[in-house]
Amino acid sequence: MSITSVRLNDDIEKPLDLLAQKLDRSKSYLINQAVREFVARQAVEESRWEETLEAIDSVRRGELIDESEVNAWLNSWGTESLLKAPAK
Repeated sequence: MSITSVRLNDDIEKPLDLLAQKLDRSKSYLINQAVREFVARQAVEESRWEETLEAIDSVRRGELIDESEVNAWLNSWGTESLLKAPAK
């Protein structure tokens, strides 16, 4: 494990102290949890962005699925005659 020094503003330090006491956890633990969640959220955002770019490229290539096919598939959800997802 590495050590990183962080300067916290007073408006963060004081609530962090109170939360650490309340949860009986160290400030280091709470900061690690916060950074872990932030990094995970950023990874999800990056993945969504990549998926968006791929979707835009597929539209440019004309790889589209007709709305009626999608609606028929969605309307089959929860029924005994579930349709396969439409694909191109």
